[in-house]
Amino acid sequence: MLKLRSLALVLTVALVCDVSPSVRAAEAGAVSAETTALTSKLDKLYVTAYAEAIHRHAKLERDGTTYVTSGDINAEWLRDAAAIMEPYVGLTASDPHLRQVLRGAITRMARYILIDPYANAFSANYQVAERKFEVDSLLYPIWFADRYWRETGDRSIFTPELQRAFRRVLTVMRDEQRHADRSSYRHPSLTGPFAPAVGYTGMVWTGFRPSDDRARYHYNIPVNMFAVVVMRALSHIEQDVYRDPGAAANAWGLGVQIERGVEQYGTVHLAGFGKIYAYEVDGRGHSILMDDANVPSLLSIPYFGYLSNDDSLYRATRKFVLSPHNPYYYVGRYASGIGSPHTPKGYVWPLSLIVQALTARDEGEVDLVMAYIVNSDVGDHRLHESFNPNWPASFTRDDFAWPNALYAKLMQQRRLR
Repeated sequence: MLKLRSLALVLTVALVCDVSPSVRAAEAGAVSAETTALTSKLDKLYVTAYAEAIHRHAKLERDGTTYVTSGDINAEWLRDAAAIMEPYVGLTASDPHLRQVLRGAITRMARYILIDPYANAFSANYQVAERKFEVDSLLYPIWFADRYWRETGDRSIFTPELQRAFRRVLTVMRDEQRHADRSSYRHPSLTGPFAPAVGYTGMVWTGFRPSDDRARYHYNIPVNMFAVVVMRALSHIEQDVYRDPGAAANAWGLGVQIERGVEQYGTVHLAGFGKIYAYEVDGRGHSILMDDANVPSLLSIPYFGYLSNDDSLYRATRKFVLSPHNPYYYVGRYASGIGSPHTPKGYVWPLSLIVQALTARDEGEVDLVMAYIVNSDVGDHRLHESFNPNWPASFTRDDFAWPNALYAKLMQQRRLR
């Protein structure tokens, strides 16, 4: 393990240091051998990640639905379940059982939403496990259903029950555009500084971030960007599948209002970076400049399709979030990347490293990040929630499915290229 980590560290140095051509020529053979070793390690991670995310965490239940746990916590988070299942959509053409599993996951998420649209996690017997209102928990099931449909052409998922769930999502999001006047949602931890007044912006209020931490200012910019993308998808579903032009117009109009709010209230000017997106705002002039590893994040904007990775505003924002100016960007001996206030200070999340690779334009940056991912492996060939970049053997969560599933998707894309 130490030898392989040393090889990864050598490659990391070779990628970031400016050395002379003669030195590069002299080291070419060694780097080639090290690259082979790293590729083998990445492949081992891939095999474990792809197998475990589906076989360990997705269970077909007697009611025909699929219960998807996040890992070592026996509960289903709507966000995690959709994100864990999505990388398998491309395999459904050759695997009827897998298609059944994914259809079952969509059906179960619809039932959760109808039980309580303000809950973010549920137990196997449909009891609310956690009631933290996170807008992305309502968005991910729609995103996943749309991805499944587009890939497979299978319209059987679009049942009346799923349509009712989608309508419930629209109702809640409309209410949360005007949280103070129309929402009945309250949470005991959202008091004092975590319950600031907000101005109307057209965006949707959220109580908690994708990390499950309390929002400081309750318009989360990357989450609202994700909402724009998802509302466009929902509009097409309502129009093309359910043949309901009224619901289609409602979803499309909501997306337009949110997008206007993001662009009007969600940017700031920062010395050294120019115009960038904030992480959270309140619509009253206050903002937080940071990024968190959990998706939606500012780093992940091109991944979920709000902007391309060539967009100048995204490039400036990316430069900020991948710098020490982001209070949750950490630099260590074996890795550098984005962490989260949800985990110990200084710990990097493999999830953010994968998103960095998925949204990078430069292959050199991707190679560097892949070396960081290898460095995080402690021998179990799993990606964990977070790790100490100076001592990867210190990590959080022994079993965390989301980064493993997303890593499998990254490797698929790299192999296709």
